Amino acid sequence: MYRVPVISKKGKPLMPTKPSRARRWLKEGKVVIHKNDLQQFAVQLTVNSGEETQPVAVGIDPGKHYSGIGVQSGQATLFTAHLELPFQKVKDRMEQRAMMRRGRRGRRINRKLPFNQRAHRQKRFDNRRGHKLPPSIKANRQLEYRVVKELSQLFPICSIVYEIVKARGDKGFSPVMVGQKVMTEKWLPQIAPVTTKYGWETWSRREFLGLEKDQQKSNPSPATHAVDGVALASHQFLTYRQIKGDRGWHEGRVEITNAPFLVIKRPPVSRRQLHLMLPAQGGVRRKYGGTITRHNFRKGDYVEAERKGSIYRGWVSGDTKSKVSISNFDWKRIAQFSKNKVELLQRSTGLICKQETAFVGATRC
Repeated sequence: MYRVPVISKKGKPLMPTKPSRARRWLKEGKVVIHKNDLQQFAVQLTVNSGEETQPVAVGIDPGKHYSGIGVQSGQATLFTAHLELPFQKVKDRMEQRAMMRRGRRGRRINRKLPFNQRAHRQKRFDNRRGHKLPPSIKANRQLEYRVVKELSQLFPICSIVYEIVKARGDKGFSPVMVGQKVMTEKWLPQIAPVTTKYGWETWSRREFLGLEKDQQKSNPSPATHAVDGVALASHQFLTYRQIKGDRGWHEGRVEITNAPFLVIKRPPVSRRQLHLMLPAQGGVRRKYGGTITRHNFRKGDYVEAERKGSIYRGWVSGDTKSKVSISNFDWKRIAQFSKNKVELLQRSTGLICKQETAFVGATRC
């Protein structure tokens, strides 16, 4: 059975409750609906109550293109998510930006002058920072941190378990290895204490819990990465003890149950570009990129539109002089709607979330 996040009257996350109890509280006026950036159904108490909580852990399985997150308590699985990381999109845009900059500088230089008289950019050697994360990797880690930070406002998180990647021998190098230190030593400790596990430990715990694994990493299903997040979070409640010459055993108890499953990503909105790839004829530049539209909407806003008696819901992705473009979760345009037929449901939060098939678990250890 699902669990509904509960927030105290003072804004402190408490232990989740059953949906039936949350509905009863709503009818009695003891709670109100708590809005959050993950678009999860949560309630906030309007009366004073106890603030005792139980341990809740978050497991993070980082990746290059996809990551998995699981929130687990000793008695239930509370939340699972599949993150579509912006690695490739940021990488392509950085390459495009460098190409456009190179073109602008090339057009500025007068090659009829001697080389030492041309308007070259001055050499700068004292403006470099050490230990700088590449933009694509930084965007990946920032999305993971953002989701965990939002979860910390819904659940009383006491620990975070993060899987680290370590290349051995001639296995090469993985971009997932970049950014692990800043996540485990700087960002995540601001939320809760962090422990790290290796990949083989995640595999061993997942096999022990009997969770199925889908090897097709691009599938937005709980079996691809969310199961690893749940397996990592279970380390808070199950510890492995081993005696020399013996196979060992697990101490503790954890119950894997059904839980909500979300697919989360950033809206792929382009930044405002003043200089396009090719110069415009007549020197008039057309508008490209940015988040502002001409109809009081922002790109990434979740809206509802009506057309010919049918209702459509999606995210604002563009605009024309009199219409608003609405796209689905895959950022494929549904249609263009009249600005008067579009109603705002939720302002853009920098995240777009889609509720998918629930995570299914029925394991007691």
